[in-house]
Amino acid sequence: MFRNRAEAGRLLAKKLAATSNLPDRLILALARGGVPVGFEIAKAISVPLDVFVVRKLGVPGQEELAMGAIASGGVRVLYDEVVQGLGISGSEIERIAAQEQQELERRERLYRHDSPALDVRGRTVILVDDGLATGTTMRAAITALRKQFPARLIVAVPVAPPSTVQELKQEVEDVVCLLMPESFSAISQWYEEFPQTSDEEIRELLERAARERATAPKG
Repeated sequence: MFRNRAEAGRLLAKKLAATSNLPDRLILALARGGVPVGFEIAKAISVPLDVFVVRKLGVPGQEELAMGAIASGGVRVLYDEVVQGLGISGSEIERIAAQEQQELERRERLYRHDSPALDVRGRTVILVDDGLATGTTMRAAITALRKQFPARLIVAVPVAPPSTVQELKQEVEDVVCLLMPESFSAISQWYEEFPQTSDEEIRELLERAARERATAPKG
């Protein structure tokens, strides 16, 4: 188990030290829980940190069950087997997607103070979260980012089921995962402390990361 997200980030950073030969690296942390993990990685390997917002589309009445996700850039990913299996109508999908789009835009404005996202074109992008279950939100992020032409995408997470890791390896250049337990019910079971990450905490971490990079010695 990890003590908390910060410890998980520091442990991931040790694994990601091997990416030092890759050009122009950038950490994109999925909000919210990925930001404390990404902050520690960015600090340890001295690369820029930005936030990437993805919103899960929950099944009506079973919101914890994902039927898909949306991400920055107007990207939508749907699980056809869930949508068709539960008979979810197109109008229900549109209603939920519209609600989540509003929240996605609110978070982007809040976290960035209306400043633009970092440019990923031609860069090595390390996508970070605090863990994966089905991987729906990560797949939405990957789909969105491919449209921005990064040189390569690397997924880095503390914990995920082996099946999710294998699926994502088909979509990105590399997946770095510390724990791949066969028995997996929730990300939180692999952390001693797993509080909800607040919007204010995300803003503070992003601001700290920017300040520390601005004052870090060059080279």
